[in-house]
This record gives sequence, structure tokens and C-alpha cells, in this order.
Amino acid sequence: MKSLSQQSVIELGGELSVLNRQKQDHVRLDGLLRRLAEASPRQQHRVLLEMYRLVFPHAFAEEALLWPVIRRLLPDGHELTLRVEQEHQEINELVTRLESLRPGSSEHEEVLTLVIELLRADVRDEEDDLLPRLQTKLSQAQLRVLGMAWVAVRQIAPTRAHPIVSRRPPGNVLSALPHALVDRCRDLVDTLLDQGPEAAAAPLQALSSALAAASHGIERLPGMRLGEDPSTRRAARRWRGSTLLLVGVAATAAAAMVVARRRR
Repeated sequence: MKSLSQQSVIELGGELSVLNRQKQDHVRLDGLLRRLAEASPRQQHRVLLEMYRLVFPHAFAEEALLWPVIRRLLPDGHELTLRVEQEHQEINELVTRLESLRPGSSEHEEVLTLVIELLRADVRDEEDDLLPRLQTKLSQAQLRVLGMAWVAVRQIAPTRAHPIVSRRPPGNVLSALPHALVDRCRDLVDTLLDQGPEAAAAPLQALSSALAAASHGIERLPGMRLGEDPSTRRAARRWRGSTLLLVGVAATAAAAMVVARRRR
């Protein structure tokens, strides 16, 4: 199978194909991650908001539209999509944690590093394995129909992390509209907070916090976890533990190298 990254627009099924739309999103994400790496702590928030508005509607459309198709068409579709859902769950949990941390702090940087690593792993899994497998089962006309449905689903998709909601229908679909409304209001408030005068910062921050609390309340409404595979959360915790260990080892090694250089 040929990775999406190595295929032309024609090979992917044309401009309207869901595979081409996926690849375009991945290219945009790569650009945002590069900008994020070069941004100051103050600039990071603006780039992160832009990244959230790309990543979370993208993931929702996959979970609500694409992964059910893969589970229906591929004999090992459940295992394939579950691995990606576990990555999505971990990203949701880490971003929720990231938003509670002070930008520029060491913990904020560690969690941000984990988010970036997971996003890049998610792109590789999708472009190199999951989506090429789907491509073998669908005609280019079917891929274009899915691409048009993809665009429609993204219009009602949440734009923020929601770790309590199911990663599968019907729970994620039930939560979509109320979360999308609250998330988009919060996006607007946070954009004004970034760009507006300092005098308006306190009331805008209070409004953003209130919208975040409302969003967390929606996550806990009945039905929002319907369809969830219970292993998603357990696997996410295992992934986080192993990743944190690797980051800790890398940080310790880097610190040791700095100390050694200073002693020379």
C-alpha cells in the first residue's frame, strides 16, 4: 500500500475526495506545528487556538463518519480504528490538561511536547496504514461522496477537547451540536482576548472560563458516552504513562549533558 503522503491528488480521487481533504488537513497541521515550535509563550496560545479549530473537527469527522465505514469494510477494522481512537482520547486528555497550565512553565512545555508527538503519530498511522486500507475498498466516486459528507460533518463538529465524550457514535454525535455551539463562542471570546485591549482581559477571561465550565457540564449529560469502547480510556492511561516515562528519561539525559558540559 502507498502512503497518502506519496500520492498525487488524482491518485487520491481528486480534489473532492475524502483522502485528499485528509491530506490537506495534515499538511496544514504540519505547518501549524512548525509555527508552534518557533512561537513565544504569548504567541503559542494563538497558534494553539488555530490548531484546535483544525484538529478537533478533523478527529470528530473521522470518528463519526470514516471509522464506522472502516469497521464495516475491513475485517480488522475494529482494531485499526481503536488504536487511532486511543490516540485521539489521549490528545483530548492532554489538551484539557494543557489548558490548565501556565504558558511557559516547564510542565506546560512537557505536556505540549506530548501533544505534538501524539499528533504526528496519529498522522503517520492514518496516512501510512488506515486510510490506504480504506482506499483499497472504495471507488474514487465513493471517496468523493465521503469527501462531501466530510465537509458537512465538520460544520457541526466541536472545536475543543472533550475527553469525557465517547469517541464513537452515538455518544459523540449526540454531543456534537451543543459542544460545537459552546466551543465556537469560546473560540470567539479567546480570539478577542488575544487581540483586544488589556482592559478587557479580565471580563473576557471570566467569560471564557464560564464557557469552558458549560462545556464540561455538557460532557457529563446522559448519553454522551454511548457506544464507547471501554478500552479507550484504559489504553490512553497506559499510553500516557509510557510516554511520560520516555519524556522524563529524555529530559534527565539532556540535563545530565548540560551539567557535563559545564564541568568541562
